Amino acid sequence: MQRPLFYAILALAIYLTYLVLSPFLVALAWAVIFAILFRGTQVRLSARLGQTGAAVLTTLLVTLVIVAPAVTLISALAREAPQVTDYLSRASKSAPYEIERVWETIRMRSPVALPEDPTELIAQGLRRAATFLAPRAGGVLVDVLATIGDLVAMLLALFFLLRDGETLRVRLRDRLPFPPDDSERLMRDTRDLVIASVGAGLAVAAVQGLVGGVAFWLLGLGAPVVWGVVIALCSLIPVVGAALVWVPAGIGLLLAGEIGHGLMMFIVGGLGISMVDNILRPLLLSGRTAVSGLVIFFGLLGGVAAFGFVGLVIGPIILMTTNSLLEILRRVDLEDV
Repeated sequence: MQRPLFYAILALAIYLTYLVLSPFLVALAWAVIFAILFRGTQVRLSARLGQTGAAVLTTLLVTLVIVAPAVTLISALAREAPQVTDYLSRASKSAPYEIERVWETIRMRSPVALPEDPTELIAQGLRRAATFLAPRAGGVLVDVLATIGDLVAMLLALFFLLRDGETLRVRLRDRLPFPPDDSERLMRDTRDLVIASVGAGLAVAAVQGLVGGVAFWLLGLGAPVVWGVVIALCSLIPVVGAALVWVPAGIGLLLAGEIGHGLMMFIVGGLGISMVDNILRPLLLSGRTAVSGLVIFFGLLGGVAAFGFVGLVIGPIILMTTNSLLEILRRVDLEDV
């Protein structure tokens, strides 16, 4: 009876541990990702500053990496805001006529009665949106505070992972129920795939920002550098990504009467900017693991659906780890035969 009782207690302990850590799983996942990415920096700095000093400096560096994109975007907006203002001022002169013309066409073909003035429908929609959002304003504040709390928890966990990283790695390897060589290879493949996933994400963001900035410049839109930076940052957002920028831009061009430019924006956005993520990321990741590009593609989509933004990294890792475990199981079964 001792062994079943032991496994029952172990299962209960694992479940209680999950309950304790579940609010911080995303923060811990990001801490592990950053610890893997900045492990080399930690090792180089520890030779001069010691483990604790190097961990403090590396954690501050990660904080700067997280905050720097926001600062860059704000400075770029401040520098090129006059161009955006001038373009919006010019576009707004022709927008009312185009809106009225498009609205009249919609009214004529609509199966239901619509008001003659589109502003009535817009005002009604704004009132409904305000009614919907008002009771949820407190929840938004709670979400912001929770995000700040997750960031602080991630940085604290990152500090300890950097300082005690080698000790924790050895303990994890020794506790995996596999032969030492298989455990070491599994951890090495996971590390390589984390680095490749983050590198692929940054490469995709850079390419989408470049394509978007060039498209805005060729179409005569103001401040292409700003919009390129915005597209690059929005490409990191799961599901919607860069479409947060180019879809409103295309709609604005259509409403401003620039039909050709608006259609071109939708073509470039749909077939150029957004398709970069679906094509480039699986190609970059498939070369870093034996898992096929199709599996990586569904790992990215499924990871985002299941875990949010961090799923872009851990989704392919889960599939790769599952594939490695099946290979280990197959080899053990063959050896038993």
